[in-house]
Amino acid sequence: MHLLNLGILAHVDAGKTSLTERLLYTAGVIDEVGSVDEGSTTTDTLALERRRGITIKSAVVSFPLDGVTVNLIDTPGHPDFIAEVERVLGVLDGAVLVVSAVEGVQAQTRVLMRTLRRLRIPTLVFVNKIDRRGAEDGAVLSGLARRLAAPFVPMGRTAARGTRAARFVPHLGPAALDTLADHDDGLLAAYLDGEVPEARLRSALAAGTRSGLVHPVYFGSAATGAGVPELIDGIEHLLPPAAGDPEGPLSASVFKVERGPAGEKIAYARLHTGTLRVRDRVPVGADGDRPAATSRATAARKDGRVTAISVFDRGSDVRRDSAGSGRIVKVWGLGGVRIGDALGVPAAAYRHHFAPPTLESVVVPGPGTDRRSLHLALTQLAEQDPLIGVRHDERRRETSVSLYGEVQKEVVQATLADEYGLAVTFRGTTTLCIERPAGSGHAVEFNKKDANPFLATVGLRVDPAPPGSGVAFRLEVELGSMPYAFFRAVEDTVRDSLGQGLHGWRVTDCTVTMTHSGYSPRQSHAHQGFDKSMSSTGHDFRGLTPLVLTEALRRAGSLVHEPVHRFRLQAPADTLGALLPVLARLGAVPETTATHGPACVLEGAVPAARVHELDQRLPGLTRGEGELETAFDHYAPVTRGQVPERPRTDHNPLNRKEYLLNVAGRMGD
Repeated sequence: MHLLNLGILAHVDAGKTSLTERLLYTAGVIDEVGSVDEGSTTTDTLALERRRGITIKSAVVSFPLDGVTVNLIDTPGHPDFIAEVERVLGVLDGAVLVVSAVEGVQAQTRVLMRTLRRLRIPTLVFVNKIDRRGAEDGAVLSGLARRLAAPFVPMGRTAARGTRAARFVPHLGPAALDTLADHDDGLLAAYLDGEVPEARLRSALAAGTRSGLVHPVYFGSAATGAGVPELIDGIEHLLPPAAGDPEGPLSASVFKVERGPAGEKIAYARLHTGTLRVRDRVPVGADGDRPAATSRATAARKDGRVTAISVFDRGSDVRRDSAGSGRIVKVWGLGGVRIGDALGVPAAAYRHHFAPPTLESVVVPGPGTDRRSLHLALTQLAEQDPLIGVRHDERRRETSVSLYGEVQKEVVQATLADEYGLAVTFRGTTTLCIERPAGSGHAVEFNKKDANPFLATVGLRVDPAPPGSGVAFRLEVELGSMPYAFFRAVEDTVRDSLGQGLHGWRVTDCTVTMTHSGYSPRQSHAHQGFDKSMSSTGHDFRGLTPLVLTEALRRAGSLVHEPVHRFRLQAPADTLGALLPVLARLGAVPETTATHGPACVLEGAVPAARVHELDQRLPGLTRGEGELETAFDHYAPVTRGQVPERPRTDHNPLNRKEYLLNVAGRMGD
């Protein structure tokens, strides 16, 4: 029996968790199908999930089929919790994308399918809710092909659609042959020669699915169980098993971290190769999630000792002394572990597949709420969700968090109250911009020259890089020209300092090159020992680097970019005259307009900061008939109004005098 790590993904309310329940019930793991509405599902274990009826945290549950043990990972469907989905993608062997037969393809459906195809994750599609009034099959199939731009293979048709008696009738028809022949030259040749045997067709289907080239589509209902046995057959025979050599070197990826009842960290990891055992000491550290030098990532790794291991089996997790490759495990004992870390030999580098949060809000402690306790609680929440950025402003005594949306804000507020006993409110949400260098700039300060109070020489050049490339650090000086710890201090400080550019926003998509280096060698006197007043330390490089980097960035110039969403707006055609002027005032740019009978569909781009206002105004402009879908698409330069500024939380290297007053006096330790 082999292993399969399977993700269930969907737009919110498509029925993903209900399908998970039905799969567990059909496999005999649970005796009764849980209800999302009643808060009785297996995977939604948090009290907040049960109250709200949505999945917030990814959950793992295992069930056996005839020839495969499936570790099923239920993921959130709401876009505010896309970070949970992102971390799961790197541990999957296959996926089931759930689409509603009533609502069809939705915004999150497109985001997920685009990512699954880019990562070549073998994916089945389950069109759910065929028993609901308004359910469609042909329209959903055409919507999948048109809006997801991917090859889909219908695995059958529906009968009695829209009623409780709705069922799925399996059948590989001509459409399946046409799609598969486009991706299999041997099948195409057999097709041209005559009739293709069904066994040959199914062989081509399995090969195309496992390579991520085609996607079988099943229809059914998680509520009634229709189509679920056929989907299970597809999971068992069309998706690839987990690969990996249990005798090879240990290599695992951490995709989730939670805290146990005593506050201990529990890491969820996928074992790629090797075997993990209790009492093993394993290297733990960065899995290449930042574009730093290999030597730097390696230096950041530390050993941890495994004190306990659990594997998933028949709906629960059970303790084991060891676990081999392909398994998903819970690991205790790794106190410093973080999401994205590697255990043992790093596997493929961790990559961000979705956009970072584009909103920020200041957390306001309520009466009696201790600020230090609040900061600690928010830091722990950020450990469990790295895309929640916690930003602390010592001068204003404020803590802000970056978020995906208003629902996530409500969840953070409820979590702080329920789990930490901390009452908070939030200020209004603001949009998070970024800065990109407008050109190239260079600056250098020399040791013991001019007004440099630090015993260090640092020269840095900032160059723009392609959008989406992040930050790269390079050297144009000899690595042996000074102690390696000083180079590390410069690189670490560069990355930290780029968190606040000329306008206060995070600087990205650039290459920073170190062009000059120098230091004062260790000085000592007879009978006295080390004289740090005449010797360079890491503090000197950490103190000087922000000044040099800021000056280089000032000479390069920076442009503030705001997040821009793609939108799809469907509304009655006769409301177009009222819609277009409002879209123009909000900075939205319609790029395509199509009319379908009495309805029109507009697609284009809109600044993320105006999406909420557009959503609020839409019902009044369209007699309540307008439907809006949006998803982050890119960052674009701010061209209208004042350039937005973000208050600084550092010692402000833009003001040299202020910076030196705050920093230089602290460098002697």
